[in-house]
Amino acid sequence: MSFTHLDTDCIEHCTACSQICYSSALNHCLHAGGKHLEPSHFTLMLNCAKVCETCAYLQMSGSSFSSQICKLCADICEACAESCERVGDMEDCVTACRKCAEGCREMAA
Repeated sequence: MSFTHLDTDCIEHCTACSQICYSSALNHCLHAGGKHLEPSHFTLMLNCAKVCETCAYLQMSGSSFSSQICKLCADICEACAESCERVGDMEDCVTACRKCAEGCREMAA
């Protein structure tokens, strides 16, 4: 697979989502405390960041597993967006996760 055939929008959404999830978890949630640090929420944010990072990498490498990781990434991003909505005051993360989920669902199709 050559780079010209890649879905660069999906890669960009995955990369942005990874950065926002890491940044939100480590800069916003750690400082906000309380429900922002509930283990299920905080761990989900870190999982989301890592799967988005991995998803972008597999797509860039032309992996035959790209569609499978994209489906998983979409599911995790959607769960992360829902968790961030419940916690509140995390609109940037919610938006990035939803964009990534949408792009990954299209890529996986």
